[in-house]
Amino acid sequence: MKDWDVTIVGGGLTGPLMAIALAEAGFSVGVIDLVAEKLRKNAGFDGRSYAVALTSCRLLEALGLWDALDATAQPMLDIKVSDGHAGQGGAPFFMHFDHTELEEGPMGHMIEDRHLRHALIDRVAEHPRIETVEKHAVVGQNPTPGGITIELDDGTTRHATLAIAADGRGSSMAQRAGIKRTTWGYDQTALVCAIEHSLPHNGVAHQFFMPSGPLAILPLSGNRSSIVWSETKDLAAHIHGMPDAEYLDVLRPRFGSFLGDISLAGKRWTYPLGLSLAHNMVAERLALVGDAAHGVHPIAGQGLNAGMRDIAALAQVLAEAKERGEDIGASTVLGRYEEWRRFDNTALAMATDAFNRLFSNDNPILRIGRDIGMGVINSLPGMRRGFMREAAGLTGEMPKLMQ
Repeated sequence: MKDWDVTIVGGGLTGPLMAIALAEAGFSVGVIDLVAEKLRKNAGFDGRSYAVALTSCRLLEALGLWDALDATAQPMLDIKVSDGHAGQGGAPFFMHFDHTELEEGPMGHMIEDRHLRHALIDRVAEHPRIETVEKHAVVGQNPTPGGITIELDDGTTRHATLAIAADGRGSSMAQRAGIKRTTWGYDQTALVCAIEHSLPHNGVAHQFFMPSGPLAILPLSGNRSSIVWSETKDLAAHIHGMPDAEYLDVLRPRFGSFLGDISLAGKRWTYPLGLSLAHNMVAERLALVGDAAHGVHPIAGQGLNAGMRDIAALAQVLAEAKERGEDIGASTVLGRYEEWRRFDNTALAMATDAFNRLFSNDNPILRIGRDIGMGVINSLPGMRRGFMREAAGLTGEMPKLMQ
């Protein structure tokens, strides 16, 4: 006897989105989440937002979530990249991606955490094929030839044909399955917040490459922007400990005055930056998605989007296996998913690592070389358009839910 076709361990954003994709494909799904819904469903704006690529927006639309997000999502029309130091915020850019060069439209949208999280929680709660088990941790797992048993911290068990780990970097599900992981830190911390500004952003996203790390200014609805500001670990801890007024005093010379006066909107957050890459995306009766499989530097804004590609690809592989009458937890089926996604995820991890090392320094030779290189790319329409399509998620083998 089994409780569900698929057990998903982990809430957040990846777990519920995976559950919806599978439930829409006809599977019964259980989501095991340590955090209660009332804690996850915070109605207030807390400053957290996500850059959701065009193909990821298509996934949300295909799963019936876009109607709840469209009114508050901010299109990213242009991306401008600059190289500079503190005090040079808003410096002349050496790369400009203009959305009018893409037939498909904007490269993506900025979506606030509160809106995306609410849409996912509401859809999961109303879906007849999804059951949520809250406030319980998974303490054990036992794969068998016919399925997998999940043991909870209260001594109860749940049974499914397949388990999916969506429990983040350092996934305990992956550890128990014996999946090893390559990790390293960057001695950087991301300072994350939202700001209000007196001048309109016109849908333009900015990336300033500073010696200590990139500063991303991403447009939100209204005269607001999301800030992802990388600093060295010790300096970031010092800045984060400052009162709001002093925090803004440090941000202003980096940010510049091109959007007028700025003030904080919502809470401030910090996240340690590093790379985490699982050596395998599958094990016996187990598949990894999102940060459980790969965690990358936010320099390209592709972390969540890579996870959404995992979700769309895995949902397609499992749905096609079901149509053929295959065991969805069989190693041959899971191998198709790993073959599809492993190279892309490894390539993304290596690319973001290389970009961060190239741009997070003040070496004058490297600075001249990278500025010339980016300038050349910007001057070649075909190459520039290729970078734009990559940012929008329009390259590679796209799952059907993203087409």
